[in-house]
Amino acid sequence: MNAPDRTTGHFNLLARVLHWTMAVMILAMLFIGVTMMASLHLRPTLVDIHRPLGIAIGLLVLLRLYNRLRHRPPPLPADLPWWQALAAKASHWLLYALMLAMPLLGWSMLSAGGYPIVLWSGFNLPPIAPHSAALYTALRSAHSLLAYVLFATVLMHLGAALYHAWVRRDGVFESMAKK
Repeated sequence: MNAPDRTTGHFNLLARVLHWTMAVMILAMLFIGVTMMASLHLRPTLVDIHRPLGIAIGLLVLLRLYNRLRHRPPPLPADLPWWQALAAKASHWLLYALMLAMPLLGWSMLSAGGYPIVLWSGFNLPPIAPHSAALYTALRSAHSLLAYVLFATVLMHLGAALYHAWVRRDGVFESMAKK
């Protein structure tokens, strides 16, 4: 593993680009997901956006994990209470787990329902789960539940980021925001 850049205390450029790109994508996915469940009129269009965007997030999180394992994040402030440091590490790994689980659950759910996963015209992903109405129902419930967990985790992450930026002013926010 490469050591963090202790001279700057910043995440590397790829980590920062992926973080902010995926933040926009995930927020868009959460709002698209809610809207496509509430609007019959917009549902077909939103589903056509939701599926490939979810797969893109799944692929980007793999790149992000690879980068994270190769380039350790900058250290947290030494005066951060132990429980906050633990919460920060746990919430980041929870975010990674959710960013991986959501696309896989969506793909599995659609496979179980017999629906094609169209990325673009002429290119469909293969099914990864057997066709089963019961499995589709279970996966759909899991996908919906984890969407709420992801939304709550994103809100906590945002709250913590703003706490570091506006209250503590300890450079944690800046380590991901700018160089």
